[in-house]
Amino acid sequence: MKCAFLFPGQGSQAVGMGEDFYKSSSFAKEMIQKASDRLKIDFTKLLFESNSNLEKTEFTQPAIFLVSMIAYKLFENELPIKPAFALGHSLGEISANSSVGALDVMDGVELVHKRGKLMAKACEGQDVGMLVSLGLDDEKVEAICKEFREKGASVWPANYNTIGQVVVAGIKDDLIKLESALKEAGARRAMLLNMSVASHCPLLISAVEPFKDELKNSLKDEFRADVISNVTAKEYSSKDEAIELLGKQLISPVLYKQAILNNDDKVDCYIEFGHGNVLKGLNKKLTKKPHFNITNMASLEETIKALEEM
Repeated sequence: MKCAFLFPGQGSQAVGMGEDFYKSSSFAKEMIQKASDRLKIDFTKLLFESNSNLEKTEFTQPAIFLVSMIAYKLFENELPIKPAFALGHSLGEISANSSVGALDVMDGVELVHKRGKLMAKACEGQDVGMLVSLGLDDEKVEAICKEFREKGASVWPANYNTIGQVVVAGIKDDLIKLESALKEAGARRAMLLNMSVASHCPLLISAVEPFKDELKNSLKDEFRADVISNVTAKEYSSKDEAIELLGKQLISPVLYKQAILNNDDKVDCYIEFGHGNVLKGLNKKLTKKPHFNITNMASLEETIKALEEM
């Protein structure tokens, strides 16, 4: 059985995520307490109580990373299988590195907290955002964005999520104008997303070198499986490659669609770790392989049972 491990990024967060793990598992409770001690953030309040911080990127990122890694570790404790590869969407690529042994979980919690701060700082003083386009092919979205940039606008394709779905990052006023242009071009839908930063575009250039310095201090050159890069849609398995590619990822589009299409023949199934099923939704148009989600204890048990029967 060849499995790919998948990890979601920003946009998958929700109040209550990870709560079933916390209530059911002493290991999960311990992980959440360790993260709280490490960052001096009360993760039980951040994750389980209504609050405004969960939508701020410096809090969103460690929250998503932590819940994903709890899901993964609980799975690994029950069924310690080596993946054919690990793949994450944006922030999830750092979770993928942790899942293959290249990053300690608590070091990762701190790393993504710093990543969020660097991204927020890079966007300070600018009204930035992200917009999703549905129903247009990649080339059409790219061409419209290019036309806008040639007229002085700041808009760039940022996420190639699935067939007919591209997310664009940039300055919010420009994105609002782009929204109309995409609809006129035939987009089934074009709408602004609830994002506090403009990810995967040149607006984050000031965050790249400081983040690479953080990666040098955090990552280990111990990869027990390949990670698929968001930047290239190809595999890597060394610390030096990870530093370069994770740094570049901040200002480069996420090639999630291409990563699945390029590597689908290597696996029999996909396992998504963490809250929600965002990646399962994207994968529906990209692969016919089975896709499992581990979001709570019941889905953990169901996934293990299904894998053992395959």
